[in-house]
Amino acid sequence: MELRYLLLAILVLSFSVNCAEKARYDNYRIYEIIIENDEQLELLKDIENNSYGYEVMRFPNSIDKKVEILVPPHKLGEFSEIIENFQFKSQLLMNNLQEIIDNEQPKERSSRLDWTRYWTLTEITSWLKQLVANQPDDLQMINIGTSHEGRPILGVKLNIGNGTGKKQIILEGTMHAREWISTATVTWILNELLTSEIPEIKVLAANYEWIILPVINVDGYEYSWTSDRMWRKTRQRFGRLCVGVDPNRNFDNFFNQAGTSPNPCRNTYAGPFPFSEPETKQYSEFMANLPNLAGYFSFHSFGQMLLLPYGYTQELLDNYDELYEIGQKAVAALRVRYRTRYRLGSIANVLYYATGNSLDWLKYNYQTNVTYVYELRDRGLNRFILPASQIIPNCLEVFDSLFVILTEAQKKGIA
Repeated sequence: MELRYLLLAILVLSFSVNCAEKARYDNYRIYEIIIENDEQLELLKDIENNSYGYEVMRFPNSIDKKVEILVPPHKLGEFSEIIENFQFKSQLLMNNLQEIIDNEQPKERSSRLDWTRYWTLTEITSWLKQLVANQPDDLQMINIGTSHEGRPILGVKLNIGNGTGKKQIILEGTMHAREWISTATVTWILNELLTSEIPEIKVLAANYEWIILPVINVDGYEYSWTSDRMWRKTRQRFGRLCVGVDPNRNFDNFFNQAGTSPNPCRNTYAGPFPFSEPETKQYSEFMANLPNLAGYFSFHSFGQMLLLPYGYTQELLDNYDELYEIGQKAVAALRVRYRTRYRLGSIANVLYYATGNSLDWLKYNYQTNVTYVYELRDRGLNRFILPASQIIPNCLEVFDSLFVILTEAQKKGIA
């Protein structure tokens, strides 16, 4: 009996060690394929909904769209047959995903919290708390709720001069866990608002009450560091094998109608019902109670796009022309430093259908004047794994465009 229990203990320990191992993507390839007919489209939708070991990284919603698909090494032969049998036009974009992951952070990492590297959730939390301790007159810690795994969802409120009645601006980061450049961008902008000596930026910083939320999906972000760099969703379990919901499909706006998967194991699973995730429910309640919300900016990656509502329809919102005009000036400003080109337009027209997202929910229900989503660098080479060497250039150009958006919106009297 003792030997039996000893063997059982060894087995449990071995299983625990194996579970703690970090996911690797050695020789995983990314292909781009073009959907040219209905048969190809239906096949891609089937793969998206059922996986079969692949990950469709851009959801297919119509013919003449390019789709990117992550192919594990043991599926390469099968994938080649699919390409041949269904006559897809394809192109190999990335030969070894793990190599990109291994080179994401600098080889010699700074011990300081600067923007030469990506930060862990613990580092972000410590940094925010230190900022508030150093500047209590201008900064206030925000806790908008508690995640499924019990983590606080923290941010700060920046109100220089502690004035009352100011219009409020939300900067939202990391709805999707693996989009680390989103986190870095939001923290960099906060630092710029606090430290810039440029007179125009100091005025901009003081004009608003800024709600800065670096990480909404705290459980997923932590998991992307400890266990799986490519993790996207939340961490609530559904059934025995499936974990997580796409939080940006979980809002109560045309819920689960397009751009989602009914399969709980898939990355675009919207959840069993709207606001099933404590993160999205508490975040929506927080936003609904902001008295003077005038602007909302959500930061995602990748693709280099500045997007407007809506994701549930290709019809244009009421003040689309106004926001598009401002957006044109913003993407022009963004291009100046490094010639980075962003596409501009609504989510459904430029990217894909995506129902139940936070931008649509806020615009549709509360008519917030200035609403944009940034899909940050890059357009294809690194995808979600943007090298840390690009953090600062990305942040500089994005801030240039954000400054233009709010300056132009002020001129029009909408922010």
